[in-house]
Amino acid sequence: MTYFELWKWGEKRLADAGVADASLDARYLLLEAFEMDMAHFLLKEQEQVPATEGRTREYSGAIQARAARVPLQYLTGKQDFMGLTFHVDERVLIPRQDTETLVELVLKENTDKKARILDLCTGSGCIAVSLAVLGGYRKVDAVDISEDALAAAEENGTRLGGKVRFLKSDLFSALDPEKKYDIITSNPPYIPTEVLNGLEPEVKDYEPRMALDGSEDGLAFYRRIAVAAPAFLRAGGRIYLEIGYDQGAAVEELLRNNGFARTRVVKDAAGRDRVVCAELPGIGE
Repeated sequence: MTYFELWKWGEKRLADAGVADASLDARYLLLEAFEMDMAHFLLKEQEQVPATEGRTREYSGAIQARAARVPLQYLTGKQDFMGLTFHVDERVLIPRQDTETLVELVLKENTDKKARILDLCTGSGCIAVSLAVLGGYRKVDAVDISEDALAAAEENGTRLGGKVRFLKSDLFSALDPEKKYDIITSNPPYIPTEVLNGLEPEVKDYEPRMALDGSEDGLAFYRRIAVAAPAFLRAGGRIYLEIGYDQGAAVEELLRNNGFARTRVVKDAAGRDRVVCAELPGIGE
């Protein structure tokens, strides 16, 4: 069997299993198994795969796992985000391109490197680490209730650089309200439970449910954040929350009802509502 034929074999297995991007995923897994880039694959695609090549078994196993709907990123162990490559596995939610909208907003609107940033529900650390590395902020704290997620986030922080302090905390529970932040960010669980149960197997069966389930209406974490955040923000501080495409108005209202002003909804690259931003009024406002 040639490398090309091996790729097509994997593609058919994935297509038969209902994997949407069967051809692309099969190729990614082949490149990963054989430690090749695309250029070398194109040069070697008509060559015979050595009969004793143990990497063929590795590829076959990866195809079998992907056919069982294990997410591609958990099989390759990586996901690109903001130009950085994060390690991901079953401990953390896979970073999505949608979340880059939030990071880009913070980088654009907050140029003071001395700004103190808090990232809630940090997961893989993709928001916190990206801000520390790309923004050069000197003080970034990142919290999560999951010890497994924090371990993964710390691994990413160590490997990618940037100064981030990781803490186990149920939102603000382990933090000192006397130490105010300039910016709070979060991509909290926001999928309604009923909707989550109907999602594709890659999400509902493999990604950590606690990072996805936003309770009955998807707003449970926003309620908690909106109530508690003012005590941890300085006057004039800003908050940036990722949301589901239909949650903008509800999250804006929650923030306004808890003292925030200048609320707005920002769309992602696909034109969907993605981030709610707000400010805590300054003294005298």
